[in-house]
Amino acid sequence: MRSDLCDVIRISENNVFGGIAFVYAGHMLGGIHKFGDMFCAGKEQEADAKAIECAGDMMFKARKMGGQIDITDEAFVDDDPRPSSMGMALRRAQSIPLKY
Repeated sequence: MRSDLCDVIRISENNVFGGIAFVYAGHMLGGIHKFGDMFCAGKEQEADAKAIECAGDMMFKARKMGGQIDITDEAFVDDDPRPSSMGMALRRAQSIPLKY
């Protein structure tokens, strides 16, 4: 993920929820948590995001997190699903007002 985002201005890396999150101008793009990997596609792109191989609903305490997609570790190390999912998350973050 780090290498996919290294050329993007306003990217930061934060430690959250026992993992790492990548953030664009205050909006989380995705990250790595103790149970796997996830990205924020947004509710508008949710159906397209779940069509990515090995992607599904992000669950937190048995509740579906709208617009957030869980993806397997195997898919995230692959050079096809990972950049696609990060691109989707970046497009979403760039389409909403910057937080900083």
